Amino acid sequence: MTADRAPARPRRRAGLVAAPLVLAAVAAGIVLGRPALRPGPAAAGPAAVGPAAVGWAPVVRTDLTTTVQVSGSLGYAGSYTIVNQAPGTAYTALPAAGTTIRRGQALYEVDGAPVALFYGARPEWRALYAGIAPGPDVAQLGRNLIALGYGAGLAVSDYFTGATASAVGRWQADRGLPVTGTVPLGQVAYAPGPVRVTGVSPALGAPPQPGASVLTATSPRPVVLAQVPVGQQYLVRAGDEVTVTLPDGTTTTPGVVTAVSPVASAAGGAADGGPATQAPGGGTGPGPGQATVGLTVRLLRPAAAGRFDQAPVTVAIVSARARGVLAVPVSALVALAGGGYAVEVGPGQDGRLVAVQTGLFSQTLVQVSGPGLAAGQRVEVPSA
Repeated sequence: MTADRAPARPRRRAGLVAAPLVLAAVAAGIVLGRPALRPGPAAAGPAAVGPAAVGWAPVVRTDLTTTVQVSGSLGYAGSYTIVNQAPGTAYTALPAAGTTIRRGQALYEVDGAPVALFYGARPEWRALYAGIAPGPDVAQLGRNLIALGYGAGLAVSDYFTGATASAVGRWQADRGLPVTGTVPLGQVAYAPGPVRVTGVSPALGAPPQPGASVLTATSPRPVVLAQVPVGQQYLVRAGDEVTVTLPDGTTTTPGVVTAVSPVASAAGGAADGGPATQAPGGGTGPGPGQATVGLTVRLLRPAAAGRFDQAPVTVAIVSARARGVLAVPVSALVALAGGGYAVEVGPGQDGRLVAVQTGLFSQTLVQVSGPGLAAGQRVEVPSA
């Protein structure tokens, strides 16, 4: 159906909405608050104004989303402490902060002998040798030897066998260590995976103390930690995709939520996410004293993080989505004097107003539906 209008009754066209997230009720207020009268006959006299220039934009079928944006910081997953178990006279090599160490590589040195990083959840607590009581730490050692290429004839087992001793000996020979076929306490140290050194406790040359912390570390996997207001917690869950704006303020990269804390905490201002600010997507971050929940985001393109650490970022969370809907520019909406909205379909069909119902507002587009409205048609918009 087409919208009726009286010949002498002016129509008012909606102006562009600047904010990316606009609720329908707010949009209506903006439309009526920024009227653009349809051109009529020019008035006589020097004050006459010519017809406003117009253009045409296509009706498109697309997906629309609106987002809420919260502030966060870019960091690294995990938090580990490497404890020394090797006796000796002095630390002869220590890693620099920021160094990434992987399986089989040296974490540090005691008396010139490297302490190698192996992967596993169980810390080293005893020397391993043929005849030792079976245990999961022996199986953990076997998995690492196999991963490092010393698995010929070796099966993962809780028992330290002759094949285990042979594999250990080959590994020791390649590392320049005394070939004993046994693993003395302190020759290796375990972490769940690769580590990125964040701090070193002893000084070079200091005497090693068994059981003392040598270094702290994280994983080398970048993550984003953010705070979401409790009132918006329902918008996000583990597995949801989000968009992260990096510290330069313009580059974006995709991420996925890996965890949402079940425990709320009170924000404390700038140190805990800063004061509430209007986000580009229309949402706001937590304000001082506002209860929030923690959010962890894994970057789908980790290289995008570069070498940033503890740098501020913004996380865009989808708050509403409409898939495969018809949409037109917000500026195409015509506010009818009797209430509601319409779009003028053309060109070449001047005066054909099609009444529409509006749905989701997203960026500069708005979801619309109306009789006879189809993708590919063109609607009148103010000319830039």
